[in-house]
Amino acid sequence: MLVAGLIALILLAATASLMLGAVSLAPARIFAALAGRGDPIATAILFDLRMPRTILGLVVGAMLGLAGAALQGYLRNPLAEPSVLGASNAAALGAVCAIYFGLAELHPVMLPLLAILTGLGALALLFALAGRSESPLTLILAGIAVATLASAAISLSLNLSPNPFAAMEIMAWLMGSIENRSFHHVWVALPCIAVGAALLLADGRALDALTLGEDGARALGADLRVTRLRLLLGVAIGVGGAVAVSGSIGFVGLIVPHLIRPLTDRSPSAILLPSALGGAALLTLADIGVRLIPSNVELKLGVVTAFLGVPVFLVYLMRERRLW
Repeated sequence: MLVAGLIALILLAATASLMLGAVSLAPARIFAALAGRGDPIATAILFDLRMPRTILGLVVGAMLGLAGAALQGYLRNPLAEPSVLGASNAAALGAVCAIYFGLAELHPVMLPLLAILTGLGALALLFALAGRSESPLTLILAGIAVATLASAAISLSLNLSPNPFAAMEIMAWLMGSIENRSFHHVWVALPCIAVGAALLLADGRALDALTLGEDGARALGADLRVTRLRLLLGVAIGVGGAVAVSGSIGFVGLIVPHLIRPLTDRSPSAILLPSALGGAALLTLADIGVRLIPSNVELKLGVVTAFLGVPVFLVYLMRERRLW
């Protein structure tokens, strides 16, 4: 019932995303455009603006939600999200470098490709820092080091930006948005997200075994090294591809598993797929919100998701305070 309800919510959000915006499209105009009989304005809005944006909202949200659920299960930390391992920050650094050195002007694909490459580079650095240790704490500490290094490099690029326009472009990208994206971005991100999601979904049984602790998981036959390798590759490739086209969008990977968990049996494997579906619905609905909120300029998606994350932090804080 949960999965069916989330799929219905996704279909509703996707339909609303195609219809709503600065220019509303009636269902009849959408169906006519899909059939090839639509007017030129509706066809251009649907295929050049709305459809790539809707697809990216769904797949990026699904990847962030799934990555957050997998990391919270593996690290056994309710506050874990993709930025914990430095994947989001490293991908953002690659995109910033593409903007800073003008590589993004050569071809639209250069920015996402460089972001994915730096995400994989951060994965290699994470392995080097963590070594052979299988402890989640070691991964968290290594991830903090990688994320801090990437954040420092981003700040340095802003500080040394050759002109204020480049700095403004970098800041706008760092706030996160899927506005003005095309099918070029969809085809770049989709393979990475598909590979990353497949790797993370394959870890369900091992994550359940880890609830008994590392020794208990080994006793049940879980290979923790293989599990860690799949998880890190899944997060680096999937989140790197997602962040590459959307910019830095935080808190989706944090809040979606917390919203889904009370509706399941709370085992890590039970929240993986629902978290992916919930992330897709949440990010798409948030993107609809930034279009409809009245303002002189369109709000950035990362700003809206950050505000959505605050109530979740407060609820978790109040619950933990009662437990103390």
